[in-house]
Amino acid sequence: MNKIVVCGVSNRALGMFINPVINKFSEQNEIVGLLDTDERRIEICKERFPELVNLPAYKTNQFDQMIEETNPTSVIVTSRDDTHIDYILKGLEHNLTVITEKPMVTTVKDAKKVMEAEKKSKGKVIVAFNYRYNAFHRKIKEMILEGKIGRVTSVDLNWYIDTYHGASYFKRWNRKREFSGGLSIHKSTHHFDLVNWWIDQKPEEVFAYGALNYFGKDGELNPSPTDNRYCGTCNEKPECGYYMRWNSRSQAGAVKDDHVLSEGIEKSEQSYTNYRPDACIFDNEIEIEDTYVASVKYDKGAFLSYSINFSVPFEGYRLAINGTKGRIETQEFHELSRVPFPVPEQTIDYFPLFGAKESIHVVQGEGTHGGGDPLLQEDIFMGVDPNRPYEILAGAEAGAYSIAVGEGVWRSSKENKPLKVEEMMKETETVYIK
Repeated sequence: MNKIVVCGVSNRALGMFINPVINKFSEQNEIVGLLDTDERRIEICKERFPELVNLPAYKTNQFDQMIEETNPTSVIVTSRDDTHIDYILKGLEHNLTVITEKPMVTTVKDAKKVMEAEKKSKGKVIVAFNYRYNAFHRKIKEMILEGKIGRVTSVDLNWYIDTYHGASYFKRWNRKREFSGGLSIHKSTHHFDLVNWWIDQKPEEVFAYGALNYFGKDGELNPSPTDNRYCGTCNEKPECGYYMRWNSRSQAGAVKDDHVLSEGIEKSEQSYTNYRPDACIFDNEIEIEDTYVASVKYDKGAFLSYSINFSVPFEGYRLAINGTKGRIETQEFHELSRVPFPVPEQTIDYFPLFGAKESIHVVQGEGTHGGGDPLLQEDIFMGVDPNRPYEILAGAEAGAYSIAVGEGVWRSSKENKPLKVEEMMKETETVYIK
């Protein structure tokens, strides 16, 4: 029996890990302890899952006590990004299997600590990179392994986050680099890991530009230069272009945007202690970027051209992978309910260097993240699928190299110079440049 403790009883913990353990994988897995800074989160967890009502709960300074009293074999880390490092290192000290949400940590310095600690431990680290398990992403990996495009030479990846989704990162703790590492780490490590995994090459050098365009105090839709506003209680909502995109004038006192939840959360039984998910997206304290373009050089000769924008009218990505024998292309429009125009079905287009183009219609499974979450959960809670002919479950090294590219992106944009990954790995401190 795999005995599991959960550090950070977040919404992600509830939906991605606790729910499937209880309702799908309970024959082989059992949750034996919960740890969080907020007792209310643990109460909500037990209300949602009555099976856990008698489960012992612990505060953040009681990790060792939790391990001693519950004797787990695994720890799931779903706390705020900057706290991952603490629980990962403690879990490895106790020789546990550590399953952590992405990003593994928020700095290269901490990523190096994790890899060093794993070498000394009988435990191991699993990073929950669910994008790898998306049906389209697995098919692309298989095509590359089959040699369809030969040796990979370049990748073009342009990622688009719509303002509805993008705003969520600027209403909460993600807006501060000390908590999230910035969005080139909190969000883009998903994408950098995908590329690293697809092409099976290690990043060597990163150069990037970044800017804060839509959000922050200088955002063009900011109704006034006022700080410390919250959407649920703000009297400037009728003048706020962002807010009024989702509401009419008669609804200005209500909350329709599911990222503007103050009134709903503060008045409901689901409210957390001292947690507001509706801070103004135009606050002065916002210090991270919302737009990046980056170039990455890899150790086997490939180049990545990457961009991401968090204030686009639609959500999805465009991808092209070039090789010595051909090219792969695909385009995804995500969250179609917010796209006010018809969009094409996603396919994978294969262009051999010599021959006819092929359009591949990929069979998709049920579940979130393109059917990826259920497959990742199976690998975590049932063991890696023995019939899959390639590695897909990510470990500490994969987590570290995704962090290295992410930190390289935001730091390069600040320092205006390329950064070498191995040199970053040797640094002992991370300098947070404003």
